[in-house]
Amino acid sequence: MRIPLSIATTLTLATSLAAQSPPPAPPAAAMTAHDSALHALNRLAYGPRPGEVDSVARYGVMRWIERQLDPDRIDDKPLEQREHAFKILDYDRGDLAQRFRDAQRERQRMQRELAQTGDSMRPDKIEGPMREFRELGGELQQLAIVRATLSERQLREVMVDFWTNHFNVFVGKGADRFLLPSYIEQTIRPRALGRFEDLLIATAESPAMLFYLDNAQSVAPGSAPPRPFRPFAPFFGRRRFGMNEMPEDRRRHQPTGINENYARELLELHTLGVDGGYTQPDVIEVARIFTGWSIEPPERGAGFVFRDWAHDHGTKHVFGLTFHDDGKDEGVRLLKFLAMQHATMHHVSAKLCARFVADEPPDGCIDAAVAAWQKTRGDIRAVLRAIFTSPDFWSAQVVRSKVKTPFEFVVSAVRAVSADPDTTPRLAQVVARLGEPLYQQPAPTGYAETEAHWVNSGALLARMNAAVALAGGRLPGIDANLDGVIPATTDHSQLIDMVDERILGGTMSVHTRSVILEQLADVADPLQARALAVGLAIGGPDFQKQ
Repeated sequence: MRIPLSIATTLTLATSLAAQSPPPAPPAAAMTAHDSALHALNRLAYGPRPGEVDSVARYGVMRWIERQLDPDRIDDKPLEQREHAFKILDYDRGDLAQRFRDAQRERQRMQRELAQTGDSMRPDKIEGPMREFRELGGELQQLAIVRATLSERQLREVMVDFWTNHFNVFVGKGADRFLLPSYIEQTIRPRALGRFEDLLIATAESPAMLFYLDNAQSVAPGSAPPRPFRPFAPFFGRRRFGMNEMPEDRRRHQPTGINENYARELLELHTLGVDGGYTQPDVIEVARIFTGWSIEPPERGAGFVFRDWAHDHGTKHVFGLTFHDDGKDEGVRLLKFLAMQHATMHHVSAKLCARFVADEPPDGCIDAAVAAWQKTRGDIRAVLRAIFTSPDFWSAQVVRSKVKTPFEFVVSAVRAVSADPDTTPRLAQVVARLGEPLYQQPAPTGYAETEAHWVNSGALLARMNAAVALAGGRLPGIDANLDGVIPATTDHSQLIDMVDERILGGTMSVHTRSVILEQLADVADPLQARALAVGLAIGGPDFQKQ
């Protein structure tokens, strides 16, 4: 359905968010059960589905929060049935590694053949063997959207997204095209609500992280493998040469010393934070501790392996600790130490409070989270419970003060109209066009959480266009049937009331209402009017906030 919409109206609504300050919210003590339920659903979930605010209010908001903190007790069979349609879940890491290596070899063969024949070497021809991995990457992105949209275990999906971003891995870097699925499924998802220490160790041992931050090629200076060693086996053929006999182009791929990348990001991003008090000598000592943490070749499953010959067996001194010739246990001991440092607790708690409370997290929220961390030795559930029971979480200043990321916006819009996303990557492409291509942030920092990164006139106009397309049935990858959400009517005032209640939870501003009412003035068809009202409401400033 093509919706009549003036450019001026679109710009007025879409860009008004950038100029608005957060509207006044009722005092926390005066929040109704409805208001509390809406706030909880906007922060602990990807927004409410039709009727869900009332159902959570009746169930009890704090009771619902406790239920979300224990996701294994929540029945999620409908989603589990949908997951069967994603073939990415049928492959283990070893399968994907073998297929990736075979595809690369075929591409290399085609490159040689085309070069010999003088062909123009069209990119589409050469990249053909790698098409399957591009398709699987799209599947992985869409799987995240389907899970976030349909899962009853909403908080777990939110935390999977949080930790995947905190421990960011870029899918576009070589072998991570086939290592990322197991990273998400086997490293992040099972530990998203567990203990931070366990999650930290699991990410450190993850082949995806070892490859992304180059630790797989970090070896002690002067160390010599018992046989020719190539840590990136998926990119090469079988070993055929001794080190001295190896051709120069292959010799260049041999690891030659310590790589500091993982050590630096471990301290700066994953644990202590940029102001955590570490020094460059500390980074070097940490890098020495993690020498030898590497990846098995594809034929052995492409899993984690500790290579003793590559490890620096010398004495290391860092953070007042001494490490000497304890092999892999040195790294595990250091990770356990870092997980319980106050700087780590403060850094990660601040990020959690920024995600769930405010872009500038209140000190009280951070302090409550740190106290829970200390008391439970990093139990993520306990830390989250402290945040959700903190007065700061329910403060008037934070209600509807955060702006949704593109991923949050798309998923919450789909949930708001009770739509069912398909298994194609088309919705993931919408998220990418809005500025957040999933798993494609090259920098280890991950995507920003704060409003300043996402709010500008161009980005908000793109959101408005996506919202209008969704409501009009023109957004690819989704079938939005508004009949089950809002009945069509010729009474425009009544229509806007229903849109406000069922899509926005009663938060529509006077400005948004007047703009929508003005735009509906010349629309006689009730179906068009409904689609236009829903599209403008979702694309407008009120829906962008959570």
